[in-house]
Amino acid sequence: MRRLHLGAGELVVRRAVLARRGTGLLTRLLRRPEHLMVGAFAGLILAGAIVLRLPVSQAHDDIGFLDTLFTATSAVCVTGLITRDTATEYSRTGQTVIMILIQLGGLGVLTFGALAYQLVGRRFSFQTHAALQDTLSCADFRTRLRSALRHILLITFVVETLGALLLYLGLQSYPQPRGGWFAACFLAVAAFCNAGFSVFSDNVMGLRGSPLILLTLMGLITVGGLGYMVVLEVVRRWWRWVRRQQQSPVVWSLNSRVVLRSSAILVVGGACALMLVGLTPDESTPGSYLLNALFQSVTARTAGFNTVDIGALPVASLLILVGLMFIGGAPGSCAGGIKITSASVWLARVRARLAGRQDVTLGGRRIPHEVVRRAALVLALAALWNMGGVVLLTITEDVGQETRLEQVIFEQVSAFATVGLSTGLTPHLSNMGKLWIIATMFVGRLGPLTMALAVLPPVGAPCYSYPEERVMIG
Repeated sequence: MRRLHLGAGELVVRRAVLARRGTGLLTRLLRRPEHLMVGAFAGLILAGAIVLRLPVSQAHDDIGFLDTLFTATSAVCVTGLITRDTATEYSRTGQTVIMILIQLGGLGVLTFGALAYQLVGRRFSFQTHAALQDTLSCADFRTRLRSALRHILLITFVVETLGALLLYLGLQSYPQPRGGWFAACFLAVAAFCNAGFSVFSDNVMGLRGSPLILLTLMGLITVGGLGYMVVLEVVRRWWRWVRRQQQSPVVWSLNSRVVLRSSAILVVGGACALMLVGLTPDESTPGSYLLNALFQSVTARTAGFNTVDIGALPVASLLILVGLMFIGGAPGSCAGGIKITSASVWLARVRARLAGRQDVTLGGRRIPHEVVRRAALVLALAALWNMGGVVLLTITEDVGQETRLEQVIFEQVSAFATVGLSTGLTPHLSNMGKLWIIATMFVGRLGPLTMALAVLPPVGAPCYSYPEERVMIG
């Protein structure tokens, strides 16, 4: 009995030591929020790839681990690029796993982590608060975390449920297996989370004859790409207007004004530009021409659905889509790209420098210099990553034989902006090309600045400065 008692005591001590080590590891992880974000997304991707590799997730059990890793990365990073057809090569179980990965990736792993911490009553460190504040784009994060998470989940559930109902009604006009609740739910989740996955082999090209489906998808994509905090502001303002509370009006934040105005300009401007340079010969009527141009302008910024054959578009149309994809959607949303706020701040900086002003103003407000520098850094890192990616893909994919340069540029930017549109190059990528696109989707989802901060060691400010000397510019 004494030996058993000592054994139990040793077991308790060992468990305490392991728990202490685990707590220390978690503390070190939370010390750098960038490490937390990278680790959370990477862990979810790896788990998804393993589950998709199981025979129960595949229709024919012939999909290798590299392809399942590609699919899991594309789903978690809400992209939509695929090397294997989701409709025919994955079983209903596999498609359900992909839908779950899209939902988790769209809402953000940190959002679910924050919700779990709240449910068990844990407190956050200052570093974790900073990471979640950037993810949710919430200024008064400490006082509104619980309500923000509750509203995020409520908005997601309501919007996706309403979208699934409308999509189900639209799908009823098509013969089976086009219709069905699973297809409606899958498309609703993918559209709201801005992932271009579809349970149809032709994406949504076969549904282009239904204005109800296309308008519903555009609505889901737009709401998902605005960012949760912007949507909450819109809902609060609408609710005040419904209740006629004129004595306490809701003041729009600068972030919401920039997001809403810039989104409208990009959508309308992109549609007009596509109509000007042309789409494909399949658009025979003015109504279908306008609707498909508007749909591609909306989906190119964030989602990745396509109602037209992207590979058959003129080169000018592809370049317009590349520009829309590179800018992307709003921060704190499911969208990718450099974000429209970064592009707006950078353009405001250019305008201020041309006018000879030091202060950068936007929407009647002065932008802090730290935000201006951050926007310029994001733009520079994104440009460098994409230029390097294009060079690498031109080597690995044998450009000039069967692959055109514009296809490579389109594929690279689509992966970085987590859009998911493709000219048809994705299924034919080499193994090296697949690995690069996987890395690009991962970097694009987390953001190049976040990845740089996670990889590079923290460096303090130097205690010295070099002599100043000018160089010739221009």
